[in-house]
Amino acid sequence: MLFVATKKQTKEIIAEKAQSVGMPYVTERWPGGMLTNFPTIRKAVKKMANIDKLMQDGTFSNLSKRELLQVTRQRAKLEKNLGSIADLTRLPSALFVVDVLKEQIAVREANRLGIPVFGIVDTNSDPKNIDFIIPANDDAKDSVEVILSACCAAINEGIEERKVEKADEKAADAQAEAETEEKAPKRQARRTRKAAEEAPAEAPVAEEAAPAEETAE
Repeated sequence: MLFVATKKQTKEIIAEKAQSVGMPYVTERWPGGMLTNFPTIRKAVKKMANIDKLMQDGTFSNLSKRELLQVTRQRAKLEKNLGSIADLTRLPSALFVVDVLKEQIAVREANRLGIPVFGIVDTNSDPKNIDFIIPANDDAKDSVEVILSACCAAINEGIEERKVEKADEKAADAQAEAETEEKAPKRQARRTRKAAEEAPAEAPVAEEAAPAEETAE
């Protein structure tokens, strides 16, 4: 789930709650086309990762101070706008929007792609484009925090259930593989025995008749 809240009073809350469950979030200006033109956004994120890689391997040590300053500023700008979605490698399964009126571009992009939208809808907002409406005051910090806490608790519960399911599936696969290996020798023995039973019996070799003694003339 991608959390979206660029209002000043909700930025810190959305960042804290989203990070607690390991979900991406947007608290700065919504980059137009982030969903509908997702490959371009991914290129910008990869560019940021490449800059980090070049900084670590010492490539930038050969640059002049001016070039290094330009790259550093570019990296800082990318981090500010896209750093919170660096791990978003595919389109999100859902959006959680704090103010659907302020974030109407994000809502429109999600609607266009068929991505479900959870939204805190205040009295001044139109709820018709929101799939899951949460009527509440989107300006009150305490109100937003209560709703986000409940949402993130549900997400965390789902994550834990998924981990348990994956562990059970892995254990079941391991057990099935062990049983298959255990039964393999017995199955091979049955095949060998069956093949022996179905093989035609060898015909007895006829004894050669002794040659008749030649009669003397």
